[in-house]
Amino acid sequence: MSESQESGGGAAKIYAVKTTLGRELDTALIISMRIDEMRARGEETSIGSIIIPPNVRGYVFIEVERLGELYKVISDIRYVKAGRPIKVSYEELEKLLKPKPVIEELNVGDEVEITRGPFRGMRARIAGIDRNKNMLTVNILEAAFTIPITIPGDYVKKISKGV
Repeated sequence: MSESQESGGGAAKIYAVKTTLGRELDTALIISMRIDEMRARGEETSIGSIIIPPNVRGYVFIEVERLGELYKVISDIRYVKAGRPIKVSYEELEKLLKPKPVIEELNVGDEVEITRGPFRGMRARIAGIDRNKNMLTVNILEAAFTIPITIPGDYVKKISKGV
């Protein structure tokens, strides 16, 4: 990274701003309105985007070139918690935005509910996992005898951990 980028000019950086839980969207809308007001007055702004990741509560992520400008925009917003915005790398933000495949959180022996397909609504226990093909081999718990069936990994919802 060059000196100009580290000192605040040049490439945009992403900062996490701590907010009141459940008020992330309100905070983002207020920030957006302030940016629009700045632009209407003819002021330049380096704020590129405002991001609210789906499974992250209590934070709004803002892309900006100059940190001072971020402080100006978030000042006096009642939902913004006091403290410094946290610098976040693009890689860290990408991990928050990319949904984790369901199959990554499953293990052999876990109990699942089948949410799609002809066995929808039935409970099953995982007998085998092929993570490369995103396929599960499960035994239906409600069946009179065990018949292993193979279904896609995203057809299930985890109910409980295996023993």
